[in-house]
Amino acid sequence: MWKHSITMEDDSSNTNKRDCPACGQRRSNSRGLKNDFQLLSCQVCATLYTATNPELNEQEDYDAYYTSENLTVPTFINSILDEIVATFEPYRNNNLLLDVGCGAGTFLEAAARAGWDATGVEVSRTAADHVTSKGFEVFCGELEKAGYPDRHFDVVILSEVLEHVPDPKALLKASAKVLRPGGLLWGTTPHGRGISARILGLGWSIVCPPEHLQLFSLAGMKGLLSGAGFKQVELATHGTNPFEILHALRRGATYPAPANGSTGSESFNRVESSYQLNEFLSDSPLRRLLKTTLNSLLNVGRMGDSLKIRAEK
Repeated sequence: MWKHSITMEDDSSNTNKRDCPACGQRRSNSRGLKNDFQLLSCQVCATLYTATNPELNEQEDYDAYYTSENLTVPTFINSILDEIVATFEPYRNNNLLLDVGCGAGTFLEAAARAGWDATGVEVSRTAADHVTSKGFEVFCGELEKAGYPDRHFDVVILSEVLEHVPDPKALLKASAKVLRPGGLLWGTTPHGRGISARILGLGWSIVCPPEHLQLFSLAGMKGLLSGAGFKQVELATHGTNPFEILHALRRGATYPAPANGSTGSESFNRVESSYQLNEFLSDSPLRRLLKTTLNSLLNVGRMGDSLKIRAEK
């Protein structure tokens, strides 16, 4: 068999291995290597995660990660973000919104267009300076060190952040701390049990340590949010990229991945292809209806590649 069980309590050689970052359990299955990182699957909640956190010299350099290319997003994204921000309206109380991991600042711009007093947090100095130049207040660093008042914000956004951080539970607790009672946490993160993960396994381009340290299951994310103090948790699974599946299968990048972590899919540009697919599906009312229908089907089967999070404090 390609996988074997690891019970950390029974193996002294595993003392440096992480507990599951979602449910905190130690029982796991080895899934193989990717980029020289051992990947584990939690036996309890099925979250996929790296066996160890990266050393300091292995951590992603997010100052270098952001460039003029990925600090500029296609214009069609703005209308999608406007639609998302419109769903925050019932939570407008203090009129304060925080985007953690604000990146290029497009969510902040959408919030500002809707009249929100929008603030950002970003670990990359390059990105933080870029967003500050647009007139937004941005704290450069980790949320836990930003010093925001407790119970301050109506909405906290965590879009494509939780998969990156060594301790996602700590980040969620910090988010809950600055969110007012009844406020909304909105977020997205890759789904570790979606259709691409199931077909491609470690060959999926989203499995990319040390950039991504964990890919959550539905059960893992629900438990993580509840443990951080959130209520009324709603999770949906949307989206997939058929181009990547076809590309990878043509190149033989199927599951399980080879022991050296090479998958044959490294040349696939997941970001560019996702933009192209989304732009195509957003280009007309008929295509938008098709996109909505496909996402509904993926959610019914819990097979979408992205976890969509709505949770109240």
